[in-house]
Amino acid sequence: MPLLTRSRLTELAVNVYESSARDCKRSILDLLEPNSAAQLLDCGCRDGQFTLELAQQIGAPQPAGIEIVPAVARLARARGVAAAVGDLNQPLPFGDHTFDVLVANQVIEHLSDTDGFVRELGRVLRPGGYAVLSTNNLSSWHNLAALLLGKQPFPSDVSDDPSIGKLLPLFEGDDCPGMTHLRVFAYDALRELLVRHGFHVEASLGVGYYPFLNGSARLLSRLDKRHAAYQTIKVRPAIDRGRRAAIRDSRMHDNGARQA
Repeated sequence: MPLLTRSRLTELAVNVYESSARDCKRSILDLLEPNSAAQLLDCGCRDGQFTLELAQQIGAPQPAGIEIVPAVARLARARGVAAAVGDLNQPLPFGDHTFDVLVANQVIEHLSDTDGFVRELGRVLRPGGYAVLSTNNLSSWHNLAALLLGKQPFPSDVSDDPSIGKLLPLFEGDDCPGMTHLRVFAYDALRELLVRHGFHVEASLGVGYYPFLNGSARLLSRLDKRHAAYQTIKVRPAIDRGRRAAIRDSRMHDNGARQA
């Protein structure tokens, strides 16, 4: 039987990571609502490939994106995404109430101003709109195990070289400049941040469950989402929830009055 070397362990870990990354995208797609008139913004759209999948799932006719790297934004525009160049730590370059759907996949952990970013999501969302975010879960079992061994949790970086202090160097050195993680969320922390800034949580999913793959990982992450590798959350501005409740109460009052 071949020895389980460090390089082999790293290879297996990368396979699990890539499987979980695919499941993250699937979890986002599953939370989207069909709407052929929707205006979509993909925050951190990269080359636009996933942006187009989002748009197809919704039926959105003209997806928009924002990307910090100009050359990558050009690739997105070549695919038909209206991609602006911008830093998500700064105010979004869009007017109030511009979008029906906002998506931020594996983005918020790279930002230093997470409060400002969440406030901006609320500003550019239209009434009735929603946002879907997905990010690493600091409280996952593999991160807790790393801490017990005196290592840095996998998504928590202390240097521009994200391999420093890690149990396994999944990403190293200059291959990923600007991709280090600045703020990493435990399961409850992301929910609390969004609620603090006026959102109502509509759905919260666990995604991935290291070291398991595929069906096993999906089952375990549903049963124990607090310790899943990633979390995907769907939110709406709380004022929309309050407005819907007021409309419902008004209708119930009107029905009661007619019956009387």
